[in-house]
Amino acid sequence: MAQTGRVGAAIAVLALVVGLAALAAVLLAGPGSRMGWWSFRTGLMVVLAWAAYLGIAALVLALVALLMGGRRGIAALALLLGLGALLPPLMFRRTAQSVPPIHDISTDTENPPPFVAVVERRHDASNPVEYGGPEIAAQQHQAYPDLRPVTLSDPPARAFERALEAARGQGWEIVASVPADGRIEATDTTRFFGFKDDVVVRVKPEGAGSRVDVRSLSRVGKSDVGKNASRIRAYLRALGS
Repeated sequence: MAQTGRVGAAIAVLALVVGLAALAAVLLAGPGSRMGWWSFRTGLMVVLAWAAYLGIAALVLALVALLMGGRRGIAALALLLGLGALLPPLMFRRTAQSVPPIHDISTDTENPPPFVAVVERRHDASNPVEYGGPEIAAQQHQAYPDLRPVTLSDPPARAFERALEAARGQGWEIVASVPADGRIEATDTTRFFGFKDDVVVRVKPEGAGSRVDVRSLSRVGKSDVGKNASRIRAYLRALGS
């Protein structure tokens, strides 16, 4: 019995070490990409994957340790670490599978707002600024049917001011603001992986008021995992308020 307890205690400690390694992998996947330790693809597909594997291993080892009655406090902590490391990769995978593999989202898919000023900043981008056409539009409409232009009662000049204020409120880096063209261009940097996505807002007359369209485009990656759509939603909510 004592021998079983000692083995269980050793397994609990091992589970804790593995759980800490798993959590470290989760926390470093994005920052490591930003600091150039590995590519974003390695961070997403390799580091996060290993975090999930280590998280599972920590869970199994912790359960074994608990069954053997070895150092229950350490085993319980390892169990929590394993779960904490496993959940982010699982959530990312689930989200990625629930959205189409597209990275260019626009409230106007027939005549998307064009990028002008940010083009020279995209020298290292693998995704082009040219819109993908009807196939991309069809996938977007199926996945994000709520994304539509916004009509404001304000005249274009006032609507442009509101649009620019809302863009600044999102924390975007404003690259260009051209009232004569009704065009605002900006770059948004994601927090964890540091992805740079470009945004263009177009304001034009519509009846007695104005129409506002927004387009958000990732510089890299085949799928944006829904980020561009959520960015546009957040911006339109801010504009409406």
